Amino acid sequence: MKPKLRIALYARVSTRDKGQDCENQLRELRQFVARKRGEGWSLAHEYVDTASGKTADRPQFKRLFESASRKEFDLVLSWSLDRFSREGVAKTFGHLERLRANGVQWWSYREDYLRSIGPFAGAVLAILACVAEYERVRISERVLALRERGLSTRQIARETGVSHMTVARILTTAA
Repeated sequence: MKPKLRIALYARVSTRDKGQDCENQLRELRQFVARKRGEGWSLAHEYVDTASGKTADRPQFKRLFESASRKEFDLVLSWSLDRFSREGVAKTFGHLERLRANGVQWWSYREDYLRSIGPFAGAVLAILACVAEYERVRISERVLALRERGLSTRQIARETGVSHMTVARILTTAA
């Protein structure tokens, strides 16, 4: 008998307007888990947010991480990486690393190569880490350029989409 792999689904839409709902995502994800049942997969939890993915301040997203810390599931399956997070590569990579630190794997259903298990997991993680580092460097460069133009810390934060504390840290480090 294959060991059980407890699966948590995460689905998100930005708004209920324009006919969006998570049911299309969830239907495909549930079917995928059902097809993997022979490999020991079982559905453990579903987390569904109707909120922007530009911030981690989403009720079910937070709950997913609380549950991950309690080892309530082994793998998070999302329909696509942009449904999981739209916070940029660095923050998204941070969320994925947080899952792995809790012993939880992740898998993007629509982007089959984006997963933390399988033969290319190490390569995918290395590439994501490099892209995340590049994004951090670009943000730092943009913060410094905007400061040179005379923008305030809060204006720079709004312009770059990072917190004013992050802007302050970048400016302090560069000084």
